[in-house]
Amino acid sequence: MRSEICELLDIQYPIIQGGMIWCSGWELASAVSNAGGLGVIGSGSMYPEILKEQIQKCKLATNKPFAVNVPLLYPDIDTHISIIIEEKVPVVITSAGNPNTYTKHLKEKGIKVMHVIANVKFAQKAEAAGVDAVIAEGFEAGGHNGREETTTLCLVPLVKSKVHIPVIAAGGIANGAAMAAVLCLGADGVQMGSRFAATQESSAHPQFKQEIVKAGDGATALTLKEITPVRLIKNDFYNQVQKAYEQGLDTDGLRELLGRGRAKKGMFEGDLQEGELEIGQVSAQIDEILTAKEVVDATMKECLKVLHKTNSAYNFE
Repeated sequence: MRSEICELLDIQYPIIQGGMIWCSGWELASAVSNAGGLGVIGSGSMYPEILKEQIQKCKLATNKPFAVNVPLLYPDIDTHISIIIEEKVPVVITSAGNPNTYTKHLKEKGIKVMHVIANVKFAQKAEAAGVDAVIAEGFEAGGHNGREETTTLCLVPLVKSKVHIPVIAAGGIANGAAMAAVLCLGADGVQMGSRFAATQESSAHPQFKQEIVKAGDGATALTLKEITPVRLIKNDFYNQVQKAYEQGLDTDGLRELLGRGRAKKGMFEGDLQEGELEIGQVSAQIDEILTAKEVVDATMKECLKVLHKTNSAYNFE
């Protein structure tokens, strides 16, 4: 399957791996790229020297294009950008900030730029900033999320109708059937996060991976919207947050409760009770740990099968 996004990014399949903090190291990024998708290193949890090392290892592990996800609110963002340019990373995915800040500079260096958005307003701002594509992320997605709580099913066609650049669908996509659905809505490709978090190559802690597999319907919730919206598996920390809301804790109090390093504690160190366990609603559909290649191959096979079946099942003449 080839599409406009495949041509833009020079990849075989229109599948992009989410740049999840604590889950998206060079092993996962290179494995996804080698399988035909676009692997992504999640730089939001990395010091500059770690990011540089991760990029260099990824380049040794694959000769295919890969990307670095850069949260624009990261405190050492200028250093990250300099490293990305120095290491000649082919694609950058920006999020959590103003795409005007670095898009022009990155594109002048020959780097493709995509930006994550959760509504039409920011999709149009990203297009005006010159990005090559937008990633429209519905609120089903794990991790940090849009405040509007617009679902992927509603967001993708809405954004597609308002911009003239490729639109990547994200949020709630973990298999080929979901991929086929958003392609029918007009998406030019998909970004999958939760499904790749639960792979052998993911840098997430094994206990967190098993928690994803165990997660059922209703296991996650979007919370902490006063600070930055985040979707979490419900655990002891989540219950502490809910109790804080019931007691009327203000934003400063919520920040104090959150503290520092909660995501690392949960996803990377495997503290399933006191850590943040960021994952999407689609975790309820994930029931085994696969390799990244198995995920890509199965997704593409099912997507093509569903599209063919749908085309054959209906005669509109």
